[in-house]
Amino acid sequence: MARNVGAACRRCRRENMKLFLKGDRCYSDKCSFERRAFAPGQHGQARFKKQSDYAVQLREKQKVKSLYGLLEGQFHLTFLKAERQKGVAGENLLVLLERRLDNAVFRMGFAASRNQARQLVRHSHVLVNGKKVNIPSFLVSEGDVVSIREKSRTNTAVIDSLEIVARRGVPSWIELDKDNFKATVKAQPNRDEITMPIQEHLIVELYSK
Repeated sequence: MARNVGAACRRCRRENMKLFLKGDRCYSDKCSFERRAFAPGQHGQARFKKQSDYAVQLREKQKVKSLYGLLEGQFHLTFLKAERQKGVAGENLLVLLERRLDNAVFRMGFAASRNQARQLVRHSHVLVNGKKVNIPSFLVSEGDVVSIREKSRTNTAVIDSLEIVARRGVPSWIELDKDNFKATVKAQPNRDEITMPIQEHLIVELYSK
């Protein structure tokens, strides 16, 4: 499966915001963005001219792609699906991204980052309604129960993530049962609960050109 193997901290610095791509490290003093809050590269600290509308739209798309860990092909297919649905395309896009199994596993606290969550899913540590699902793009629905399989409940990464889940919180559309290593999807994700500063209308404008 294709994936982005570039330096995670450089992506945060490029987007000028924390994307929380490295789990607990992002909350510590070791966070590269905290120490070097400027764009990477030789001219990262230089002042640039005002960006064009296209540049602003492109950066917004790149930011959301990096946040959810998607490549261009995956992201574009998700956008096309969102566009076919009823409602506002930009909001539909974010809801679809939130419903991805790798994101749900991260939101539930079973992983410290989306990248770690994707690895748990791909290595068959995750069950949905009692059945193994190893496809990160699988969309969870209202009523689904996501759990860590019995043999994987001693996994150090899972245990450590559950211990610090209170730091970032669990969204209201998820009901977490930490003791039993499972969580229930109570409702569809709500746009208002996505607290990262995302301007999804810029992505819609970009793809509409």
